Amino acid sequence: MTKKIENPLTKFYDGKFEKQVQEAPALQQKMTPIPDCGEESYHGSGKLTGRKALITGGDSGIGRAAAIAYAREGADVAINYLPFEEDDAQQVKQLIEAEGRKAVLLPGDLKEEDFTRKLIHDAAKELDGLDILVLNAGMQQAVESIKDLSTQQIVDTYTTNIISMYWAVQEALDYLPKGASIITTTSIQSAEPSAHLLDYAATKGAITSFSKGLSAQLAASGIRVNTVAPGPIWTALQICGGQPQEKIPEFGQNELLQRAGQPAELAAVYVFLASDEASYVTGQVYAITGGSFFA
Repeated sequence: MTKKIENPLTKFYDGKFEKQVQEAPALQQKMTPIPDCGEESYHGSGKLTGRKALITGGDSGIGRAAAIAYAREGADVAINYLPFEEDDAQQVKQLIEAEGRKAVLLPGDLKEEDFTRKLIHDAAKELDGLDILVLNAGMQQAVESIKDLSTQQIVDTYTTNIISMYWAVQEALDYLPKGASIITTTSIQSAEPSAHLLDYAATKGAITSFSKGLSAQLAASGIRVNTVAPGPIWTALQICGGQPQEKIPEFGQNELLQRAGQPAELAAVYVFLASDEASYVTGQVYAITGGSFFA
């Protein structure tokens, strides 16, 4: 039976968003509308059977969508998240286990070097191996003026978003076999930085360069490295300071596809990049932006 073709302008929520605010870190389950991470729509086909994946920021948003998709493709999945996000993480655990896959919850703060390094070893131990590493967690706090951007926020944003990647990869190389995949999450902010996201956008530019450079370094080891560049995706980051409140109703409306994206719309790319179908793909940026050009 032929599957019905859907209009991309209306396939997911295409209305304006309500103004809403939570203290960081936010819980996805308290958002309106709740982001679609593929809980009902993603169907697997065995592309990652037997694989072992660790996803940072796996409790909600893009990381959650990747975790659900990986489990439905046959992988065991460990997720990292902040302890406050436990309720969202428990939902992901249930979704992974519903597919008959192993779910490992590893809460903790990536700003802490000792924790981040231990995270990799704990994931490999609990999963009995590690061959997919998705470095997706991020910190995003909007500040209108550079004069109001505190040193502490700059340090926290850089440590969470990019410095922790160095720590994680350094430890992961003890486990990743030939054929393994490292996937980072950059952003359209790397190419088109917003004035109110000066620190966040700079870290995303760093992630893009980090990923390309790491791909060159690890290619001879048979480990592929790629990065995904989302545009305006409806996630918990946006309503806990990631966007100014006055910008929430129009979030994503100015893209060519006239709406914000949903995390579910990125899942297939994370699956592809982790799978053997991407065996000739490394050092690439996959932009999923609703129409903004990544250059």
